Amino acid sequence: MVSDRQQGETNRVPRAAVVGGGVAGLATSILLAREGYAVTVWEKNSAVGGRAGTLRADGFRWDRGPSWYLMPDAFEHFYRLLGTSAERELDLVPLNDPAYRVYSGDHEPVDVVSGEDAAAELFESIEPGADARLRKYLSEAAETYRLAVAKFLYTTFSTPRFALDPEILRRIPRLATLLLGSMHGAVARRFRDPRLRQILTYPAVFLSNQPRKTPAMYGLMSHTDLAQGVLYPQGGFGTFVDSLVRLAEDAGVEIRTGTEVLGIDTVPTDRPRVSAGWRGSSAGRRFSASARASGVRVRGADGQERDEAADVVVSAADLHHTETSLLPPGLRSRPESTWKRRNPGIGCVLAYLGVEGELPQLAHHTLVFSKDWDPDFRAIFGAGPGSTGPGRGSHSESVYVCRPSATDPSVAPAGKENLFVLIPVPARSDGPTSGDPSVEGIVDQVIDLIGRRTGIPDLAERIVSRHTAGPGDFETEYHAWRGNALGLAHTLGQSAFLRGSNASRTVEGLYYAGSTTVPGVGLPMCLISAENVIKRLRGDASPGPMPEQDTTEKTRAD
Repeated sequence: MVSDRQQGETNRVPRAAVVGGGVAGLATSILLAREGYAVTVWEKNSAVGGRAGTLRADGFRWDRGPSWYLMPDAFEHFYRLLGTSAERELDLVPLNDPAYRVYSGDHEPVDVVSGEDAAAELFESIEPGADARLRKYLSEAAETYRLAVAKFLYTTFSTPRFALDPEILRRIPRLATLLLGSMHGAVARRFRDPRLRQILTYPAVFLSNQPRKTPAMYGLMSHTDLAQGVLYPQGGFGTFVDSLVRLAEDAGVEIRTGTEVLGIDTVPTDRPRVSAGWRGSSAGRRFSASARASGVRVRGADGQERDEAADVVVSAADLHHTETSLLPPGLRSRPESTWKRRNPGIGCVLAYLGVEGELPQLAHHTLVFSKDWDPDFRAIFGAGPGSTGPGRGSHSESVYVCRPSATDPSVAPAGKENLFVLIPVPARSDGPTSGDPSVEGIVDQVIDLIGRRTGIPDLAERIVSRHTAGPGDFETEYHAWRGNALGLAHTLGQSAFLRGSNASRTVEGLYYAGSTTVPGVGLPMCLISAENVIKRLRGDASPGPMPEQDTTEKTRAD
């Protein structure tokens, strides 16, 4: 839906420019098109998908980043907004044999199977008495998850009235405990065995943080993997990106790759900005904006620069890049100096490996942990206040390995295995890139570590295809602030309404989507951020997901 101003004197179709063709940018473009905008997505790289892109070489096909399909309800809800479903768009298979495997120190590997009963049985087998404690923990995690979806994720926080919600007021003591306590503390009080603690707190890394600094509220992540279960889209996560492209094109979105946005164009305005929908809704906070977005300045593959007009601009690019590079100093909601107090989260060195022969020692998802992983987190985040920080070659020795060829034969040639290895490293603006000795040295060390810890002593010798990426590549390809891999860390000060706003405070008609804004990191959050842009445009300050379309008849017809 578009505003009265945008329908304007000529009754023309209003235009929207979306900066960035990652998952958030594509998802936002689809929803904008369905609201009546003529939408163009501007992507500087040669292909869309962003961090969820695909790498092909030597007969292998790697997902370049996201590899866990969690929060299936968020994916399903997004598809249903568009009148379709995950079942129609993707070939999803459950991973439960196991959901994932954990190697911790010198212990035997632990196979984690989803489902409360199976998980409780596993925990009890490792630590007598843990059965009941896990069931209680998962029950609390499920309730926290429900509350987060209903009140904190699908909202713009554009009015302080959200804090007066009766359900939130009733739960203030509980919410205070969840927000002020840490994930590590909440788990350590219940479980003694370090393996169980690691299983329940490692999701902090997927939130770009460390367990001791992640609010206990994010224990809800255990609901997503242990209760909801882990899925995988056959063909890889590239098929998810393909579905977004298909839906965008069907909606009339124009996708322009190889064209970089150099700046966001504005025109002066002294009108008070109101977060209002096209029917004149006045929901939202009123404040003075010194400018209004009028389009974007782009540079095409031919090197020529030009201005492209738009009534609305949505930046799904890195927020730091948007604020400090695409806007002039006087129009930045958050000046450069304030970023010094922000936590960029983790950086990553990634390895994409093609391996000769089978690797049954590795599950589809395998977590290789140090017995004591506190030194691993210090290698990423430093020792604390006053620390000079970790060095250029620092890295975690607790790593994640994905072997999609365990489930999907299409990702590797016959007789070979596909491995994706994620190695947490410090986020830093001078981070090394693929081919840099420090990146390749880290990958060499971790390949050796995986081989030793999982019983594959000849792993390095069997690699027939190898490709890498470092923090510098994230900085170059995605304009990632300090080369971070996932987005801002989910600390207390960077969660919920404290994370920021999905609308510029100084430029009317400029909105934000993606992992560096609210609600946060991960593919489901990117989809939710797209929906929140539409809620902001409509002046919809209500919490909770937007109403879905009924897909029953369409599914039956198919």
